[in-house]
Amino acid sequence: MRNLLLSAALIAIPVAAFTLVETSLLAAPQQAQGGPGLGDLSAYSTIVASTRAIAKSGDFTAAERRITDLETLWDDNASRLRKADPAAWGMVDGAADQAFSALRASKPDPENINAALANLQQVLAAPEPKATGPVQQVAGVGVTDASGHPLPCEEMIGQVRAKLGQSTASPAIADLQSKAVERCNADDDAHADAFAAQALAQLNK
Repeated sequence: MRNLLLSAALIAIPVAAFTLVETSLLAAPQQAQGGPGLGDLSAYSTIVASTRAIAKSGDFTAAERRITDLETLWDDNASRLRKADPAAWGMVDGAADQAFSALRASKPDPENINAALANLQQVLAAPEPKATGPVQQVAGVGVTDASGHPLPCEEMIGQVRAKLGQSTASPAIADLQSKAVERCNADDDAHADAFAAQALAQLNK
C-alpha cells in the first residue's frame, strides 16, 4: 500500500506541475496587449519581439524581412482596426512606420532601430492617443485625424484616383500623384498625404 501511495504521489506531482504550466500558457492570451477598441495585439508584439532579437544579432536584412510580416498583418487588418479605435490605430501605425523606416534605412543605425522597435512594442502594449485637436490641412484638404496622425496614404491616393476617374491627369497632378505614391511606398504617410492633398485641391478647382 505504501508503494502504491508513493507511486500515486510521484505521478500527481508532475501532472500538477504540467497543469500549472498549461494554465499559465492558456491564460497568456487573456493578458493580451492592446487598446480598448483594438483587441488582442499579441500577434504583432510577438513579431516585434523576434525582430528585436534578430536586429540585436546584427542581421538587419533578416530583421527587415521579419518586420515585413508585421507590416503585412497590420495592413490586412488596417481597415477593421482603424474603425474600431481610430486614435489608438493611429498611434500604433505611426510607431510601426518609424520602425519600418529605421530598418529600411540605406545605412541602418542599431540604436535607432532598437529605439524604434522598443517604442513600437510599448505602443502595442498600451496605445495612448494624443490629445485631440484640429485636423491638419494642406491646401484646404484634411491630412490628419483628430489625434494628429497622418491619414493612411493609400486612402488619400485612392481619393485622387477616384476623383480622376477615367480622366487623364494633367502633368502637374500626375507629378503630385507620382510623388505621393513614392512617399507612400517609403512609409512616409505625412509627405505622401501632402502631395495627394495638393493634387485633390487642384482637382477640386
